[in-house]
Amino acid sequence: MAAAEEKQAEGKSGLRRLKPSEILFNDGEVANSLYIIQKGQLRLFKPKGKGFIEIAVLRSGEVIGEMAYFDQTGGGKRSCSAMAMVSSEVIEISFTAFAKTMSGLNPWFKTIINTLADRLRATNGRVKELESNSASVNYGSGKHVGYEFLKTNDIIKILGTLFLVYKSHGEKHAEGVAVHKKTLDLYSHEIFGIIESKFDEMMIILQDINILKIENDKEGMPKIYVIRNLDAIRSYFIFYNSEKHLTEDKKLKIGKKGQIFLEAIWKKVAQNPGSNGEMVQVEIGSLLQDWKAKNEHIDIQHLDEAKEQGIVADAMLGGENSLSIQVDYVKLNKLLPNIQILNRVATCNEEKSNYA
Repeated sequence: MAAAEEKQAEGKSGLRRLKPSEILFNDGEVANSLYIIQKGQLRLFKPKGKGFIEIAVLRSGEVIGEMAYFDQTGGGKRSCSAMAMVSSEVIEISFTAFAKTMSGLNPWFKTIINTLADRLRATNGRVKELESNSASVNYGSGKHVGYEFLKTNDIIKILGTLFLVYKSHGEKHAEGVAVHKKTLDLYSHEIFGIIESKFDEMMIILQDINILKIENDKEGMPKIYVIRNLDAIRSYFIFYNSEKHLTEDKKLKIGKKGQIFLEAIWKKVAQNPGSNGEMVQVEIGSLLQDWKAKNEHIDIQHLDEAKEQGIVADAMLGGENSLSIQVDYVKLNKLLPNIQILNRVATCNEEKSNYA
């Protein structure tokens, strides 16, 4: 083996930065390093059938990937996959460097470490065997419809838990209602048995749509979870629970570009408070021109789904070739938050399904 190949096989040490949804390592890969999480959080999962088994979520200060070093039977391969849930930083320590540290330990101490590692691996194996995968089935047709990381029942359970916990234990905050993460963990994981990675991913989604804000506690750790609008959590819960019982053709389905179009319309109406009655005439020609200039490929056809939902009517050509549309502002104002969370969840599921 050439010197360069030997060096690559030994692995390397140093800081690695991961983007959200970036894979650190895949199940079954030959392992050369372990990692210490310096910042962020990583999801551990194992492919199974058309879905995944969710194993754990690890955060700052925790070690990941060390089991492959102690593996006596698995050929030093990864026993699961690891993916960054948010922007993360990990310190990579090559097994070569780690072995040098281990060699300096007393033999009895090395025996203890290896014994604990073997027991942990055996326990993990039994847990994985008892887990079920998350591949979705359409019970109307009996066919698999693809992997969904966050299914409707998961979302309903998480939103319901949040509403109950914040109502029972929430403290007033300048921006809403606050609860410490240890209280959320108690209810979500220990009492209601919500899978940690799913709960944490939902928290990321709520941050992205500006419903949740995370602040540091007295110890300087990001563990104060502030819900800016608890009524929104309740509304999302009711919406998802209602959607669950609808046939596919009745469910709310408006794509991302349709959402962008509706957000721009909503902003136009909101900037003119005197015109936000039930039905509002909105000029959209300028919006289309702006998107065309930015090469964003959003056109009038992206409002077709909104038209089917009764949010907008047909576009009308006016004087000087101006283009406008009738908008049911009351319906738009009610449905837009639901469209936003639906598409954000869909993006999450799409990212996760790429690894199925």
